[in-house]
Amino acid sequence: MAERMPFLNKSYSAYYHRGLPPEDEEMTRVGPGTPCGEYLRRFWQPVVLASELGEVPRRLRILGEDLVAFRDKSGEIGLLELHCPHRGTSLEFGLVGDKGIRCCYHGWLFGCDGTILETPGEPADSTLKDRLFHGAYPVHEHAGLVFAYMGPPDKQPPFPILDTFDLPGYRLVARTPSLWECNWLQVKENSMDPAHLQFLHTLPGSQGFVDEFKMNPEWDWMETPVGMVYLDTRRQDDLVWVRVADFILPNIHQFPPNDEHLAARNSIARPQATTWAVPLDDTHTMQIGYYRAPEGKPLRSGAGFGQDGSRSYEERQRVPGDYDAQVSIHNGMARHGLEHLTTTDRGIIMMRNMIRRAIRAVANGEELNSPMLRNGAPVPTYGQDRVLSGVAPAATPEEDSRLVREIARNVVTETMKSGLSTN
Repeated sequence: MAERMPFLNKSYSAYYHRGLPPEDEEMTRVGPGTPCGEYLRRFWQPVVLASELGEVPRRLRILGEDLVAFRDKSGEIGLLELHCPHRGTSLEFGLVGDKGIRCCYHGWLFGCDGTILETPGEPADSTLKDRLFHGAYPVHEHAGLVFAYMGPPDKQPPFPILDTFDLPGYRLVARTPSLWECNWLQVKENSMDPAHLQFLHTLPGSQGFVDEFKMNPEWDWMETPVGMVYLDTRRQDDLVWVRVADFILPNIHQFPPNDEHLAARNSIARPQATTWAVPLDDTHTMQIGYYRAPEGKPLRSGAGFGQDGSRSYEERQRVPGDYDAQVSIHNGMARHGLEHLTTTDRGIIMMRNMIRRAIRAVANGEELNSPMLRNGAPVPTYGQDRVLSGVAPAATPEEDSRLVREIARNVVTETMKSGLSTN
């Protein structure tokens, strides 16, 4: 449990509330050897756009490690430790060749798997290059993104395919990554916080969310085989609008469309985005993933309103977005001991418990029971948006609230049993 600060129960009592409790290191520290870092490393993580690997290498920082990514002239992608094992020169200044990358300082040549191919200047009978390897991580290119596996080699899982990667009638496009100057956990917690939709995204001047989000919702949360979902449900006369957003362990979320009016929603819509919150280090997070759009409709471009810090500071003060709300949490590192969670935070509590259990399972040497780590068919997910018609209101508001929540839960339960159609 987080160390708690005093509960203030009098006016003008900030004197008793100075200082900060420690962060929750078990869930926020991501470097090598940390509990959370070792957990995240058990999964494939997207690290760079494939299109960014051109004629020169790309320096990356992922999970607190300094790395270099490149595509050699044969088309193979490498992800190596940044510094040459000879004298430590950064391979961001390396020369990409027909095979591998060559250090600019003394010409050592490294293959994409870390094999040392050449050590110029060494005697012809030197066996150093046959005995020494440079650190490298496995990579996998998929639909415009390059993924890396940075965990124990003997635990490497197959590359997972989500059911939303190839949806009939939808286009999948890799999104330009955005940098968030805060810890990964507070970025990802937002994905299971539907309460912020009704307030933050309906502020005057906000863009991208229709007026129907101002309607009074019913909120609920359910576990799924891949993680959990939130249920954000609204009634309009005899229509019940059910929005389901996925959280997929350890750091993926999917959310349905936000910018289509209720009257136009006449089919099941799958998620408009699949997003990873990839920690670069403890206080910097990369949002990276895919956008998708139905055929015949424009594809969302750019980061979206309020999804980065590109607007002026005054603009962001006047009309804050997700970026401002999340990055500003205790200057980039949440302090749970300062929080006062309420009933609308049930999803946050549920998510934290789920992640903590998984972190501790890895720390204890247990096998993770996740479809993301197993061979087989595409991994089922549950994010969707649908409108059910002809649902008469119950006799009282309290009874109708229960009815609406039950309808939403049934949508997810039926999806788990029979899959999800897109029309």
